[in-house]
Amino acid sequence: MAGNSSRRGAVRKAGTKKGQVAGSGGRRRKGLEGRGATPPAEARTKHPAAKRAARAAKAADRAPAGRGRPTGGRKPADGPENVLGRNPVLECLRAGVPATALHVAVGTESDDRLKESVQLAADAGISILEVPRHELDRMSANGMHQGIALQVPPYRYAHPDDLIAEARKHQEAPLLVALDNITDPRNLGAVVRSVAAFGGHGVVIPERRSAAVTAVAWRTSAGAAARLPIARATNLTRTLKDWASKGVQVVGLDAGGDTSLDEFDGTGPVVVVVGSEGKGLSRLVRENCDAILSIPMSGPVESLNASVAAGVVLSDVARRRRS
Repeated sequence: MAGNSSRRGAVRKAGTKKGQVAGSGGRRRKGLEGRGATPPAEARTKHPAAKRAARAAKAADRAPAGRGRPTGGRKPADGPENVLGRNPVLECLRAGVPATALHVAVGTESDDRLKESVQLAADAGISILEVPRHELDRMSANGMHQGIALQVPPYRYAHPDDLIAEARKHQEAPLLVALDNITDPRNLGAVVRSVAAFGGHGVVIPERRSAAVTAVAWRTSAGAAARLPIARATNLTRTLKDWASKGVQVVGLDAGGDTSLDEFDGTGPVVVVVGSEGKGLSRLVRENCDAILSIPMSGPVESLNASVAAGVVLSDVARRRRS
């Protein structure tokens, strides 16, 4: 009959509801709680970043001791650098590398290196932070931090013009060094140390394809990077041309140079351009040098390490200026 349904369940009594009426009594509360922060990509085993980190760790393990093993963590361009590992951190603190924070993982087993690092950081007024181990894992690509990390702020470079201005302010003939194709920060640090030792007024490096002032360079310079201005040139060739127009003699170093160091005066304003041992001076830089110096050698050695060659020339120039 129309309007009178005889289907079972078609008519529901007033006041009733389908499904459970009573609450869960809190039994499902844990299921609603958050699971915390998402782990970093390197910590998720199936993530591509984790696979890359694993390959990097294997490559580092295969590298010979002292070569190819990073002493610092991941660092964005011109951002803070994280120095990882007990020996690198301790060496940086002993050398007076400027740092903003020392991170120590919770539960890290202490030894003499860790104790000395904490003491040196405290004496230098560096913040000492106890952090979860995963925080240090996030700083390193391969987890080789040994429970300690030192954060080093980016170096503040001078402008190339400031180097000449500083020398002339003290009424001295500028003695500068420019680095071309030098990509090893240890060479950069050694050159900075030699320039400071022999009365130089600064070092200029290119912005691209060059070693930067990292913690390794700081450490190698034995603190000289704190006393000597280091400038960055957007275009090294243009900077050398500008200095030449201001009366500075541009002298390149090369084993096959046409001018012997014995014949070089060096008492006037001069910038010594040092190239790498392998590549030497780049073509444009070489073409803009007023002279190419060679260092006389009596032995069978064909060339010297870049930092050693710079030290030899700077020592000879300093001797001539004293006399």
